[in-house]
Amino acid sequence: MSETIAAPDTSGSPPSGSGRTLRGNLGVGAIVFMVVAAAAPLGVIGGVIPLGIASGNGTGFPATFIIATAVFLLFALGFTAMTPFVDEAGAFFSYVRTSLGFPTGIGIAFVAIVTYLAIEAGVYGLLGLAGSSVVELAGGPAVPWWLVAAVAFAVTTYLGHRSIELSSRVLGVLLLAEIAIVAVLDLVIVVQGGDDGLSTGIVDPQAILSGSVGIGLLFAVISYVGFEATAIFRDEARDPERTIPRATYLSLVLIGVFYAVTTWAFVSGWGDDEAVRRATDEGATLLSDTAARYLGAFGADVITVLYFTSLFACILAFHNVVSRYVFALSRRDVLPAALSHPHHRHGSPHRASLWISAAVAASIVAAAIFGLDPAAQFYTWFAGATTVGVIVLMVATSAAVLVFFARDRRGYSVWRVRIAPALGLAGLLAALTLILVNLSDLVGGSSVLAWIIVGILLAAFGVGIAIGARSRRAEKVNA
Repeated sequence: MSETIAAPDTSGSPPSGSGRTLRGNLGVGAIVFMVVAAAAPLGVIGGVIPLGIASGNGTGFPATFIIATAVFLLFALGFTAMTPFVDEAGAFFSYVRTSLGFPTGIGIAFVAIVTYLAIEAGVYGLLGLAGSSVVELAGGPAVPWWLVAAVAFAVTTYLGHRSIELSSRVLGVLLLAEIAIVAVLDLVIVVQGGDDGLSTGIVDPQAILSGSVGIGLLFAVISYVGFEATAIFRDEARDPERTIPRATYLSLVLIGVFYAVTTWAFVSGWGDDEAVRRATDEGATLLSDTAARYLGAFGADVITVLYFTSLFACILAFHNVVSRYVFALSRRDVLPAALSHPHHRHGSPHRASLWISAAVAASIVAAAIFGLDPAAQFYTWFAGATTVGVIVLMVATSAAVLVFFARDRRGYSVWRVRIAPALGLAGLLAALTLILVNLSDLVGGSSVLAWIIVGILLAAFGVGIAIGARSRRAEKVNA
């Protein structure tokens, strides 16, 4: 039986004045490019996958991507069911605000800003190192990481000022290039069959449950960061009630299949035992070593360049996301209202974009001045905050969906708006528990730093609730 959807509840909608709405014409493909680019496929393949194989469940690690995809699809069923009833492009905070109240929604919004700002800033550390390698590959001199980061920062700031269509085209080209080279690598490995034939770990229950399954699932979950941002482009999407759900499902399936197949191919390429050994002892070079073995020196060089562009695409995608969070909050006068006026020609949140650029610039400068290691410290610390923050955002949104549909299913099936979101919430809570238990290891072995990260996110939530409550009271007084 087909599901009928009731009309959206527009109570509490944001200001809709003609000067405070973003403009765009994004289709499903453009939004998918944005969110998949944020996941940084080559960055995950070069960094997270070796860790998952080495510290997780070894040759069974490819199957954890299938499990993670299933959990996120359960989340997405409720998330997209609520989309027609959310009247603004505020992504997670708009869903929470609609269901759990304005102050809680603003608290979640502040957590989101800290979360996405952290990953945008932190990835500059990896990008700086990768860019230095590209310069040397081209015969140039050794350059400091922060110099490469500064150049990439200038390009990102420029693109953030322009229309979203320009960013989507840039991301589309970069994403297609990195997916193409990895697809070629996977195909060559599968055709050649590897040293010991194709691995069966992806379908072998004994392999999947071997080692530390929880750690494996943790690294798989981290690899999806960014897919949940589809709804933030609501104002710039064509027919958002159709575009947003389709983009969400397609992004999830593409990410899950891509990572599962690639990880399985990498394990097959070296053989089960050798793949685990190399991931453990030589994880940092597993991607380039695999490319050199199956595609030759030229293929390895191409991978090196595309790894750099993948990180840039990730930064640009998250810059667009966090700029739109700031814009959405400023539309509600939670942040300065001046930030909520789009560019007169490009329709972009150019002032919010510059605001975010200033915060990122400050973090890069601080890292350079204090001599932080761009990967082991600058990136790792910031990525730890993002890992916790994203799962917290999704847990809050799942709870908001369940509360919203608790009394009225609004024409949806029980499975769509109650059972699936509840199962997704259970999976997300399990993932959050794993992350918190292992957070000190994720950020370099410091339990103090782990507690600082949690404290910052809690503080952001508390500040957001306080500001949201004050703004709500001010609205009522002036009404």
